Amino acid sequence: MRRTVLAAATAATAGIALIVTGCSSSTDSSNTAAPAASTPVASAPAPAKQQLDAAAALAALTAHAPTIKQVKAYTADTDPNHLLGRPGQYTSKVAFNDSRIKAEDVEGQDEDAVIHGGSIEVFASAADATARAAYLEKVTKSMPALVEYDFVVRETAVLRVSQRLSPDQAKALADALKG
Repeated sequence: MRRTVLAAATAATAGIALIVTGCSSSTDSSNTAAPAASTPVASAPAPAKQQLDAAAALAALTAHAPTIKQVKAYTADTDPNHLLGRPGQYTSKVAFNDSRIKAEDVEGQDEDAVIHGGSIEVFASAADATARAAYLEKVTKSMPALVEYDFVVRETAVLRVSQRLSPDQAKALADALKG
């Protein structure tokens, strides 16, 4: 008992948690001492995980895909979907064009429409990004004119790619953004 009290006092003084166990080599469980009460230890806070931003993600993508050019960075006021900054929705969004898509193939579409190249939507959580990708798949599956490639990348980003690109081209963009 005296050894346990002394060890607990030493642990409290040193500021570390100490588990006191019996010194006997016997396997009898009745000979094992109970853990000593621990003193809370102040630890350095874990470094905050830097939140991904759509503009930064697009910059990384354009470094690997020179055919990509940013068209628009959205704000809560300019987002046509009115989702930017709303609970469970994206925290940042950009639209891009891909020069491999012929202008005549997308004539009459808004310059920032996904069909011109794509967009990147960034969410606060992986669950929100996954839910958005599932929603987009469900909506576009029933409307062939809206079909697009959707990828969840870097856990919290949804990369939306124009149907005018081939599956291999779309996958190459997703792979570039993952890296």
